[in-house]
Amino acid sequence: MTDKYLAYGRLTRDGKVLFVRRRPGSFLGGHWEMPGGTVEPGEAPEETVVREVAEETGLTVRVAKECGSHSWDDVAGRPMRIHAVVYSITEGGPGAVVLNPDEHDEFAWYRPEETTVLDLAEHFRQALEP
Repeated sequence: MTDKYLAYGRLTRDGKVLFVRRRPGSFLGGHWEMPGGTVEPGEAPEETVVREVAEETGLTVRVAKECGSHSWDDVAGRPMRIHAVVYSITEGGPGAVVLNPDEHDEFAWYRPEETTVLDLAEHFRQALEP
């Protein structure tokens, strides 16, 4: 069994957290998530968050602290164990969210208590807990 490592960022503005929706036709298309992605070989998870948030949203961010981690078996049934960590991140300056259309088709800001309407993975729900 192989391991895959993911890193995501929890960005908050005015008490609301940024979520992006995976584009239809992609893996887990239509599901909402926090910006982030796969940790590349030789890359620290904190570097992954900064890079992925910039690629997916156009925002410049810094890592503040770890919010939580979660591991699970691959949902597609491959012999793989997934390990995800979510970091609290802050913006390097004000900016507009500009999505990468190859990955996401929509973004939204939600207060943690409003996210019950979103189809979120468990590791994102855990990262919203105080």
